[in-house]
Amino acid sequence: MSLDKDEAIENYILSHIDEEGELLKQLNRDAHVNLLKPRMLSGHLQGRMLKMFCRMIQPKYILEIGTYTAYATLCLAEGATDDAEIHTLEVNDELEDFIIKYLHKTKLKDKIHLHIGDAMEIIPKIDRTFDLVFIDANKRHYIEYYNLIFDNVRPGGLIIADNTLWDGHVLETPKPSDKQTIGIQQFNDMLAKDDRVEKVILPVRDGLTLIWKK
Repeated sequence: MSLDKDEAIENYILSHIDEEGELLKQLNRDAHVNLLKPRMLSGHLQGRMLKMFCRMIQPKYILEIGTYTAYATLCLAEGATDDAEIHTLEVNDELEDFIIKYLHKTKLKDKIHLHIGDAMEIIPKIDRTFDLVFIDANKRHYIEYYNLIFDNVRPGGLIIADNTLWDGHVLETPKPSDKQTIGIQQFNDMLAKDDRVEKVILPVRDGLTLIWKK
């Protein structure tokens, strides 16, 4: 069976960018075998993009809301400077063993500080002004996360929000019970009117919004 054009283009891209590395390949395979919803991890292309963003802006303090497998965490750590400090938050304590297994396998682990629990409770306790924030957690709460971290992002800092096209569901009228889609739509609408920032949505995978704080 021949590939459709979109899949062929994706394969072409992946064959012409940096490899993801053996540890990330191992993590990816492990997630697909042992975890529910492995599609949630960032993956090769997005992972290389996150690394490149770190190369470009050289953030000292990074916040990640939504660790999941730590795939994106490791990519951020790859691109960050040796003295960078990455705080990554995961609400699902059942993922802790999986995450720690891979953090222990990387030489970059000293940069990474894992917090297990509710982001809304943990973030106020982290006394840092962040240069880069990556939001990839519960879509119902994107606006709350954004409002909570905004004052703790330096002017000129970058906020990245994942899944902002939500498989195209942002174009639909969701059922009242579809809180995830409603959350993303409300976040996108709010952000479009926020003149404190400049923003662009990249149509990569499930949508990636780059938000630059003025």
